[in-house]
Formats: sequence, C-alpha cells, structure tokens
Amino acid sequence: MSHWKCEKCDYIFEAEAPPDHCPSCKQACTFSDVTCYIPECGGPGNIDPRLVGKKEKPSSD
Repeated sequence: MSHWKCEKCDYIFEAEAPPDHCPSCKQACTFSDVTCYIPECGGPGNIDPRLVGKKEKPSSD
C-alpha cells in the first residue's frame, strides 16, 4: 500500500490508490504519493519525510 498526502489539508493516509475525495476534508483533491522507496527512510511501508514537508508559500516578488 502507498501513503497519500492531500494537497489541500495535508492529511496523510494509506491506501492502494488515491480516492476521488479526501477522507479528512471531504474535498475533491490532488494527492501526492509520499511513500518511502529507499532504505534511508525505512523503505516501503514508511512515509518519506522529504516528500511530506510543508506547503510551499507563494513567492512575494
């Protein structure tokens, strides 16, 4: 199973595939696969901390 992160509310959950709507915020969201696939973060079954990070803030140029 993969770990998925909701782009709107940052909720992370485990599922085979991302759903149409987030289980937390109930919105139709885009999901990012944040599953770890390398030994440095524990491999499959774990969340990759490099992918979970904070949301990017819009630049104020």
